[in-house]
Amino acid sequence: MTGAQAMVKALECEGASLVFGYPGAAICPFFDALALEGLQLILVRQEQNAAHAASGYARVTGAPGVCAVTSGPGATNLITGLATAYMDSIPLIAITGQVRSELIGRDVFQEADITGAAEPFCKHSYLVKDAQELPRIFKEAFYIASTGRPGPVLIDVPVDVQTAQLDFAYPKEAAIRGYRPSARGHALQIKRAAEAVFYAKRPVICAGGGVFASKAQQELAGFAEKCAIPVVTTMMGIGALPTCHPLHLGMLGTHGRAAANRAIHEADLLVICGARVGDRAMAAPGQIAQRARIIHIDIDPAEIGKNIETEIPIVGDLRLVLRDLAARAQRGDTEEWVRYTTALAANLKAPAQPRPGFIEPRSFIRLLSERMRPDAVLVADVGQNQIWAANNVIMCGGRFLTSGGMGTMGYAIPAALGVISAQPSRQVVAVCGDGSFQMSMMELATIMQQHAPLKVIVMRNDRLGMVCELQKDLYGKRYVATTLDGNPDFIALAAAYGIAGARLCDSARAGEAIGALLEGAGPYLLECAVDPEESSF
Repeated sequence: MTGAQAMVKALECEGASLVFGYPGAAICPFFDALALEGLQLILVRQEQNAAHAASGYARVTGAPGVCAVTSGPGATNLITGLATAYMDSIPLIAITGQVRSELIGRDVFQEADITGAAEPFCKHSYLVKDAQELPRIFKEAFYIASTGRPGPVLIDVPVDVQTAQLDFAYPKEAAIRGYRPSARGHALQIKRAAEAVFYAKRPVICAGGGVFASKAQQELAGFAEKCAIPVVTTMMGIGALPTCHPLHLGMLGTHGRAAANRAIHEADLLVICGARVGDRAMAAPGQIAQRARIIHIDIDPAEIGKNIETEIPIVGDLRLVLRDLAARAQRGDTEEWVRYTTALAANLKAPAQPRPGFIEPRSFIRLLSERMRPDAVLVADVGQNQIWAANNVIMCGGRFLTSGGMGTMGYAIPAALGVISAQPSRQVVAVCGDGSFQMSMMELATIMQQHAPLKVIVMRNDRLGMVCELQKDLYGKRYVATTLDGNPDFIALAAAYGIAGARLCDSARAGEAIGALLEGAGPYLLECAVDPEESSF
């Protein structure tokens, strides 16, 4: 068979049945083989969105998402999507076409050193020089992407390698020298952690995106309940413990809930579970470490101690570590602490009444998530819309997805498209700002081509709202390049693609508008008018 056929066969051996991509001459042999073998190829309208769609696919299935683009600008357009997945530890297989092997390094048409350019944003990368190596490389790539700390793996395949002949034999397992991710936590460290939990009076669990990567939601809840420990989450960890759970305090950090931040700053023990301790989550980790003992559990040893001084480090798969820790740990004297933090969480600030002609975004998000199906997926873009969604979403069985570490505008629609492509019967809603929507609105064409019943909400304030807040607070209200006066009529734009839509300018009619959004059979766009003076908090 040809190299291109071998690439398709390798995907089939790994259980992949869906590829997000954009064609070009250097990837044509692979795309042709995809069509001949019957694997589904979803055409996105911009290469970056292929990676975002594969990310959404991976986050709800747990399997690596696959994207494929051509050489040169096709490959370089993919980089932001790879960086987004890398920062949030999402397993991807990115396949790029490349110019003929003998032309590499000669600056020929649409040549780019993509393995070099993408090196900071990939867990590993391959430039394939021999078609016979394709089965081994694909086996390794899937193994690397999905084990240890997940992440994107890039496979760059010259067009002559795709057309070369080979004898296909797919390896049963990957054998990579020096790559042995730890799974079981160290028994002595788990014993020390259990003792620290028992003696703590004010313990807090901080749950991050690693809970989802290791499928440890049940283990997290079991540990928290057995030891009566309140739980805060990072933005990537929202939903790791249901937001309706009595021990849930909300998202912490710069844009988080007051109750979550207060609990962190008063804690005498902090158990960090699969979180990086980024600057938006903990602005002053050194001060927290001075007041509290720190237990940090992570599959990646490089993350432990990087941003916060750690007393008890545990390297291992979070699901297995939490299971072992819960089996050994005993509940300490935390009853008064739980009552105190529960009262903090219940003390929610009532949203202000909006000015006429605008909606109140926080109550809108709460009502939206109440009306969504229990297993629905809400995908938030980046900006004020992200903060309103993160702090007010009710997630008691579904998933909340967003771009965390990279903060990539334009993520929501292609990621939501990836989710609904993986699980067509699932209810999926994308929440965007009018700025972020315009970074990926071309994917409305993909939605229609795929007959995807995706629901899109555009929070319109004719501003790049988050940057406006910064300019207001730090730059003397000098609003530079943040007004969006050239915004189109989004309802008319959706209609041009054949998508129904409506505009909401009154919170009193939010229930009616949400009903129309969620109850229709096809795709739908709801534009919500938001006061330009509305803040994230």
